[in-house]
Amino acid sequence: MTDLSTNANAGQPKASLLAADARTMRRNKAEARFRAYGLGAVIVALLALAMLLISIFGNGLSAFTQTRVHLPVTIAEAIVDKKGTRDPEVMKKVTTIGYGKLIKAAMVDLIAKEGIVIEGLSDKDAEAIISKEAAATLRDEVLANPDLIGQTVTFDLLANGRIDGYFKGRVSMESAELDSNVSPAQLHLADALKDKGYLSKTFNLDFITAPDASDQRPEAAGLGVAILGSVYMMLVVLLLAPPIGVAASIYLEEFAPKNKFTDLIEVNIANLAAVPSIVFGILGLAIFINFAGLPQSAPIVGGLVLTLMTLPRVIIPARAALKAVPPSIRDAALGVGASKMQSVFHHVLPLAAPGILTGLIIGLAQALGETAPLLLIGMVAFVREYPGAPFDGLFDPASALPVQVYNWTQRADPAFVERASGAIIVLLAFLVVMNTLAIILRRRFERRW
Repeated sequence: MTDLSTNANAGQPKASLLAADARTMRRNKAEARFRAYGLGAVIVALLALAMLLISIFGNGLSAFTQTRVHLPVTIAEAIVDKKGTRDPEVMKKVTTIGYGKLIKAAMVDLIAKEGIVIEGLSDKDAEAIISKEAAATLRDEVLANPDLIGQTVTFDLLANGRIDGYFKGRVSMESAELDSNVSPAQLHLADALKDKGYLSKTFNLDFITAPDASDQRPEAAGLGVAILGSVYMMLVVLLLAPPIGVAASIYLEEFAPKNKFTDLIEVNIANLAAVPSIVFGILGLAIFINFAGLPQSAPIVGGLVLTLMTLPRVIIPARAALKAVPPSIRDAALGVGASKMQSVFHHVLPLAAPGILTGLIIGLAQALGETAPLLLIGMVAFVREYPGAPFDGLFDPASALPVQVYNWTQRADPAFVERASGAIIVLLAFLVVMNTLAIILRRRFERRW
């Protein structure tokens, strides 16, 4: 140290490494603020997620239970099999109106047997607490087993949507006075039947397996056709999107020459990833339905449209995963005599597999939740019949889970709101399974390499 520097620093206090100066204190405060902002953002996101899940599960969990009436019904031969043939083909001529008479008579007999007296309750009102779907259910049971004719059998029949809503808190005595679809007398009858063990809430497996129902029968509406349609569409996407998307990414990243043509392809892929999904629906309507002549509301068309929409979302993450593999891996493989294809498929692709799988599962999960493109190809249609087995079933009319949610939210009966929230829970379960599968596959490949 020179005399000049010594004299220059002589009048200044000596700084200590243990004491923070003003600049260090400002920097520490800025870092603390940034951490607080980040923590606040995480808390806000978690609160929003919690509110969303509470709303969905609060409204939708009740869809997995259903109120049923345990009604002893006498299967009168004079109504269901007048000729006594016991031939199901002959018995099919009896419509649900005839079986409705059996249900009405059974309900009147049950009320009289149990000594239930409700002021202002008519026989028609007593019958009306049971779903209109019950007659069809009873008819199917008798046709499947004609030996029931002449016997008194206890059937578990769906209660009316308003009665079901009463035991789930949607309907009250006060609201029943203003509702033309239910009366307080019917609610009192439901309470009396519950007290005597003829009415209870049970697990509603039909919500998962049954098809959709009309606006007048919300208690009978199920997700069976929609789940099967979504599964079929995902099968089409799985068969087309992964091989095409991964092959395109490998070619563009590893083999394609860098020129204006490949640059144009890359720009278009990036643009397609940002195109609104409804545009793909218009494209599918024009190409697959109007031009190719494929049927509307068919899983094959939905799968092809979702494949087109998913491809950019598969190619971009796959290319990023391939690019993340160090060039030294390629050079080492080529240096020991491997061909270009061997270096890519034996070394680069396995190392990039976790990232490719993650992008693929995320793309499939986004495709599973898409609604807009499916509306344009007719999958919003009311479908009661299940599609057939693959591959013929791919061309049969079907619905899809997100479209079913949209369809139910457009109906007036409050019970369909419950059904829509329950369908969202099922859709979330599908997404959780798919993401769990992605994590398992990713960890498996990471341990391998």
